[in-house]
Amino acid sequence: MDVARQLLDELMGRNRNLHPSVKTKELNWEDEEFCTYFMVKFCPHDLFVNTRADLGQCGKLHDEEAKKLFDATKPCRKKTQYEEDFLRFCTNMINEVDRKIVKGKQRLLLMNSKLENRPVSKQQEQINTINEKIGKLIREAEEAGIRGDVDQAQSLMLMSDQLKEEKDELIKQHESNGWSVTAEYAASQEKQMEVCQVCGAFLIVGDAQQRIDDHLTGKQHLGYSKLRKAVEEMVEARNKPAPPRVEERRRDDDRRRDRRRDEPRSRERDDRFKRDDRRRDRRDTRDRDYERHERRDRDRDHERQYKRSERHRSRSRSH
Repeated sequence: MDVARQLLDELMGRNRNLHPSVKTKELNWEDEEFCTYFMVKFCPHDLFVNTRADLGQCGKLHDEEAKKLFDATKPCRKKTQYEEDFLRFCTNMINEVDRKIVKGKQRLLLMNSKLENRPVSKQQEQINTINEKIGKLIREAEEAGIRGDVDQAQSLMLMSDQLKEEKDELIKQHESNGWSVTAEYAASQEKQMEVCQVCGAFLIVGDAQQRIDDHLTGKQHLGYSKLRKAVEEMVEARNKPAPPRVEERRRDDDRRRDRRRDEPRSRERDDRFKRDDRRRDRRDTRDRDYERHERRDRDRDHERQYKRSERHRSRSRSH
């Protein structure tokens, strides 16, 4: 029921059962019901359905309108957190399959070491050499396909097909001379295995083209290819230097943040200066009052002395 409800919500919208007169809630990409991975790029749960790497059904809603709102939102802390979560989840999946690839290679080396002592005829050596060339061409074709170079991939696969025809012709010639390829070729088939560098699956070198195409277009191979490409793009975008305007805006934000951090100190410094100014004003006022009183006392003393001297002169004249 939950899966069907989620599918209907994605197709018809979350408010599909509401009456037109009912006021709907404004869409917000920050709501917990939306899948954060889907809004960043895609949901990994959708890549491996019915494969060995199946992650199960995603418990969140995949809403295209919420994704558009997310894409239109300017960079912010929560948006960056969503991107970090997506990158971490995809990186963990890639690391896990890389460990699987390493173990697969070790397993092939162990199998090959057990087969090294088997006697190999001259005819089988020729066939093995051709198989190695075929395997190398197929790997180069896969790499060209991943890069998107379709013409190069088709050219390499054409060369591989020509080598396969040459191998078949060589087998027919040897069989006409009484050499049986069945047992010897079957014994050497274990050597002609390789591990896919993208998804970790075991492949037969020189296998039929249809089986190779089925593998390259399979959900598991395409899923891991998409994961690797997404992680590579995000890491490359993160390491790319920011445009001048973005860098300038970032510096402005840093300056504003520094100012906000320094505002308490600045206010405290201003308050201290104001207190010092008030104390200085009070001290200056006291000094001026003191000087005024000093002048007044001196003036009084001078006046008394003057009066005294006048009285003295007056008495002297009278005598």
